[in-house]
Amino acid sequence: MLKSSVREWLASAWEGLGLPPVAVEVSPSDRPEFGDFSSNLALVGAKVAGVPPRELAARLSASLDRGGLSRAEVAGPGFVNVFLKPEVLHGALKELLQGGGRPLLPARAEQGRLQIEFVSSNPTGPLTVGHGRQAVLGDVLASLYAALGYEVAREYYFNDEGRQVDLLAQSLWARYKEALGEASEIPEGGYHGDYLVGMGRDLKDRFGAQFATFDARTAKHLKEEAVSRISATIKDDLAALGVRFDRWFSEADLHRSGEVAQALEALRSAGGVYEREGAVWLAAEKHGGVKDSVLVRSDGRPTYLLVDIAYHINKRRRGFDRVIDIQGADHQTEQSSMKAAMRILSFPEEFLTYGLHQFVSIKEGGEAARMSTRAGRFILLHDLLDEVGRDVVRYFLVARKPESHLEFDMDLACAESMDNPVYYVQYAHTRIVSIFRKAQAEETDWETVDLSPLAAREELELIKEVDRFGEVVEEAALGFAPHLVAEYTLGLARTFHAYYVDHRVLGEPLPLMTARLALLRGVQSVFRQGLEILGVTAPEAM
Repeated sequence: MLKSSVREWLASAWEGLGLPPVAVEVSPSDRPEFGDFSSNLALVGAKVAGVPPRELAARLSASLDRGGLSRAEVAGPGFVNVFLKPEVLHGALKELLQGGGRPLLPARAEQGRLQIEFVSSNPTGPLTVGHGRQAVLGDVLASLYAALGYEVAREYYFNDEGRQVDLLAQSLWARYKEALGEASEIPEGGYHGDYLVGMGRDLKDRFGAQFATFDARTAKHLKEEAVSRISATIKDDLAALGVRFDRWFSEADLHRSGEVAQALEALRSAGGVYEREGAVWLAAEKHGGVKDSVLVRSDGRPTYLLVDIAYHINKRRRGFDRVIDIQGADHQTEQSSMKAAMRILSFPEEFLTYGLHQFVSIKEGGEAARMSTRAGRFILLHDLLDEVGRDVVRYFLVARKPESHLEFDMDLACAESMDNPVYYVQYAHTRIVSIFRKAQAEETDWETVDLSPLAAREELELIKEVDRFGEVVEEAALGFAPHLVAEYTLGLARTFHAYYVDHRVLGEPLPLMTARLALLRGVQSVFRQGLEILGVTAPEAM
């Protein structure tokens, strides 16, 4: 990658001056007159070198290997601006074409088995657009790590035990009683969604009044019915969203296997728990947690935290080197307790990390809709998919920084025009496909094409943008920033559309036309891979 090459040249120049090692930072220049790349090395290294920044920048510029540079300049208080020779840029494109159109991605020594757990919505109701955001974020993050060479497993954790499932069964029984013509109320803290109304009617049609009394038999049957049906709906919705999982893990399995009790014993053996007021507590504060948390209630029931600890011990036993849990930003206290538990159990600090995201609201006609799952006020994911389609939903849900609240603009999402960023990016790809269709150049050996005719500033800028893809993938993965890929594809589309308007491809002299087709082949391959990571189709025609 070009940025890495410039960084290496500067590091070599620094070393050649006999100076102690420092971190070398390089950034793409904002404007062509400032070169292709710029570095603040002289500014951050002036104190170490004992030389004023501008003087140090001049020494670095003079020491740079001129093999790939047309020139290097000192700017401002001590920046080094680097101007690359066109053949160096051509070489970056040639490297892409020689790789079969697969952009070079950074090799990472710590690649290993990585599990990403996401969505994991309780099987107490259908998925909402909020769940959809987490689904797309997790799915894209998994694709990013896979692109970097990690062995990635996607996992969904079903919380199919505990009080929330008991409340679900009681809520379904209330709807079942209503279907029988009897007045009944949803229990406090229960679920009010209409999805239970239809389920209650179906139970009445199938079983009549067999479950008129809410006893242990009724509770067991309704729990199984509700969890089974809602779990199936969740899987269907995620499939429609284009999200797949390698494993669907059941909380009930942890209880049946005895792993929850084993987790408590492991924490106790490590001196990480204490008893107070008849409950068992995790000594989280001693190990970096925000506050101590209950693991076993005074009535003997384990808390969600203890079960979650058992689940993460299970993950470690399955051989994962790292796990990333994608969760809402409202779970930070529980997350600090989980990290404390991992320290108590002597797990590596880097074993568990979290990707946090904010919530989603729907904006339509200038107004935002308020949502609540328990109150039965929410916009269903499958309804959104039906209205605007998978590609638009996925792109919009990943387009903003996860830490920012996302306002899903329905008016823009429904727009079938270039104002819609999804169509704008996809049209760039179809435009290139159309050019190749007309050129009838599919059999060309792109690896051997002479790229020297690519001399226009816009062409060289397009090559630099294509070359940047690998850097974007790495930053998006390691920084939990999938939105960077969406931003990148949109920026590349703008650059390409502007280039296409000002530079004819077909009908030019053969050497120039062939070189420009090679450039478009590289651009097309990056579009395909960027959209593939986002889970958005790269259409051949629109």
